[in-house]
Amino acid sequence: MAALPLATAEVCDANAPLILNGELRALQPVFTVYGRRQVFAGPIVTLKVFEDNVLVREFLEEKGHGRVLVVDGGGSMRCAILGGNPVQQAQNNGWAGIVVNGCIRDVDEINGCDIGVRALNSHPMKANKKGNGEKHVPVTIAGTRICDGEWLYADTDGILISRTELTV
Repeated sequence: MAALPLATAEVCDANAPLILNGELRALQPVFTVYGRRQVFAGPIVTLKVFEDNVLVREFLEEKGHGRVLVVDGGGSMRCAILGGNPVQQAQNNGWAGIVVNGCIRDVDEINGCDIGVRALNSHPMKANKKGNGEKHVPVTIAGTRICDGEWLYADTDGILISRTELTV
């Protein structure tokens, strides 16, 4: 199920009508690139949490099947909602990538993993472990509404969201 990674600039150039009608959207450039896989793509699974990483860990313990976990952490800069152990598990379980609207920690460990990770920044403090959050709900991050089942394409130029799988 993993998508063939595409260059985001080429996708934009080849799909002007999809940009105009809103089927292809670019996230605002607010994310830092982490992980060894700088280019990744796949169908999206959404999660909404705030300073709590129990549901993040639960998702990444599942088989990823080339999917991308998009976590709306509310943009919190007060703690990390993703760390090295869950990212290692995500790599081993076949996730293509993880995008976090919030912070991560264990950056050196994450940068050693063969997975794509995007986050706002890093923070040394860990998150709460209460299990609060919502799975498979629409989220709005970096100026863009993202729904479960849409497709994400990421490279060093940015992140695109598409209603359908794309080819160039």
